[in-house]
Amino acid sequence: MGIITRSVANNITTGGVILPAGINDASVASVTELAQVSAGDGITLISSQTASASASLSFTTGIDSTYRTYLFKLINIHPSVDEAEFGFNLSSDGGSNYNVTKTSSAFVTYHAESDSAPAVAYYGIGLAQSTDNQKISGNFTNDSDSGLCSSIYLFNPSNTTYVKHFMATSNFMSGFYYETVSTYVAGYGNTTSAINAIRFQTNSGNIDSGTIYMYGIA
Repeated sequence: MGIITRSVANNITTGGVILPAGINDASVASVTELAQVSAGDGITLISSQTASASASLSFTTGIDSTYRTYLFKLINIHPSVDEAEFGFNLSSDGGSNYNVTKTSSAFVTYHAESDSAPAVAYYGIGLAQSTDNQKISGNFTNDSDSGLCSSIYLFNPSNTTYVKHFMATSNFMSGFYYETVSTYVAGYGNTTSAINAIRFQTNSGNIDSGTIYMYGIA
């Protein structure tokens, strides 16, 4: 028993972590059962786009039945005009039209740099059976140090039985009182058709700079 104990101890760090050499077919019964955990279960980067005075950024390939959930990471989106609003729309025909009917709700939190008037409130960017862009921000400044960052989830877009749910969490700098503003938007594309494209754009001007990453989640 002492030899076994020493053998096990030699493969454990002082912090209690088992070293790779301590895990093998001889040391763990039925270790091959671990093969049932797929290395692909997780987040996979599919593609990315970087704006450069772009009217919009669109993903027209890669949204299919490969993944059940798609995650879009928006990093430092910078508008060309001051006080622009940012949003997205969905397509069921590969990007020929972005006109999926959507219903959604939203709320907002904000807090000014001056420490004035922090609040939480319902936010009037929700849609009711509308084909308009789904806004994920209010007016945000195009100051040189300002940008919008967001995470947007699109669930099971290739399913042809259910509506297409989405959730977006965003943060940006408002120029009105120089405050941090966070928006929380959730809703669904009211269609049972497969969604296979998404477009991002401001309501005025261009996307001056910023990168959007598209990930698939198994």
